[in-house]
Amino acid sequence: MSSQPRPPTTRLPLVVFVLAAGTFLMGTTEFMIAGLLPEMAADLGFSIPHTGLLITAFAVGMIVGSPLMAVATLRMPQRLTLTLALLVFAAGHVVVALSTTFAVALGARVVTALATGAFWSVAAVVATRAAGAANSSRALGAVIGGLTLANVIGVPIGSFAGQLTGWRGPFWALAILATVGATVIGRFIPHNTDATTPSIRSELTALRNGRLWLALTASAAIMGGVLATYSYITPILTDRTGIPSNLVPLVLVGFGAGALAGTTFGGRIGDRHPMTTTITGAIATAVILALFTTLAAQPVAAIALVALMGLAGFAVNPVLSAMAVQFAGNAPTLAAALSTSAFNVGIAAGSWVAGLALGTGLGLAGPSMVGALIALTTLVPLVALAVIARRRAHPDGSWAALTSRPKGATTARPNQPASRPAAQLEPAC
Repeated sequence: MSSQPRPPTTRLPLVVFVLAAGTFLMGTTEFMIAGLLPEMAADLGFSIPHTGLLITAFAVGMIVGSPLMAVATLRMPQRLTLTLALLVFAAGHVVVALSTTFAVALGARVVTALATGAFWSVAAVVATRAAGAANSSRALGAVIGGLTLANVIGVPIGSFAGQLTGWRGPFWALAILATVGATVIGRFIPHNTDATTPSIRSELTALRNGRLWLALTASAAIMGGVLATYSYITPILTDRTGIPSNLVPLVLVGFGAGALAGTTFGGRIGDRHPMTTTITGAIATAVILALFTTLAAQPVAAIALVALMGLAGFAVNPVLSAMAVQFAGNAPTLAAALSTSAFNVGIAAGSWVAGLALGTGLGLAGPSMVGALIALTTLVPLVALAVIARRRAHPDGSWAALTSRPKGATTARPNQPASRPAAQLEPAC
């Protein structure tokens, strides 16, 4: 009688949650300005759409910085890269807190984004290797969960603290927390166990995979849709919905709770049903944003739709991030960095176009209208991925079909995430 294979463990290693704490800080700074926008605009002497460029600048810094920093730090110890990234992150927040001009704050945000990109590109690889291939989406979902938890706790607290102490207070707090994090994170990050020296050439070779670019495009589109609306959620809620400014942080908690639930749910089911999870999430996001365009003037409906916006939009991202790392095969670091870049391409493009729409006759309805259209375009690359999966060796379109490599491809190096056996998977769509 043949023995049955032991089911994969469902417990994630501690290091995954330590990395999630780091992304919590970085998620807080990326989205915190959405809750501080009116105060910062008044203090720096610019309009709200112009001050919203601080969100766009951070996203642009992540777009360019993530792949550049991934390549630049490829041969550095992962522990050192993560520690230095947190220290630079802290320094950038000190500069913003001390700045008296918009230009200085803008430049500091770009530098902070470079540090964030370096942290994320390494954190994603460390997390997936520590968790193993069977739990790669869950591990990335947990790390991204730090970002979404920032929306539940960090962003609302930052917004509330900004109202009490001025907008500079939250930046000082993040600088202190990042410095503390840099001193303790090294204790939990394992030494590199990979016997192979990382190769820039192999990392760049991974960019030839067309499915990688489809996953990245989908990631950019879904985040562009959500953040087009969320970047200007405070003026929408106060001026269109009629919610008092001191209650806006509570609504932001709803968005963050929805985003955290979406990340957790998407990460859990995405390993077995990647295409069903992503396509359903994209459709739901577009519908929710379209409803928000018409129902934002009704407080109860607006609050519920803000939470659902986070739930649907963030359910898609951990699955797409795991796809990108898997498609890259032997070169996960640059793929993880490009996944972060794609995420922020969506944020930059969405917030920029939403700002333009805000200044037109569409007014406060413009951001969510733009967001719905952008989210709908996510279906184009997702459907293309589904078609490719159906045409490959596994006709059920499972994860194995999506992540299997062409015949003759080199095998993954030690501790590298690998595709799960098809027998362990249910049909994805």
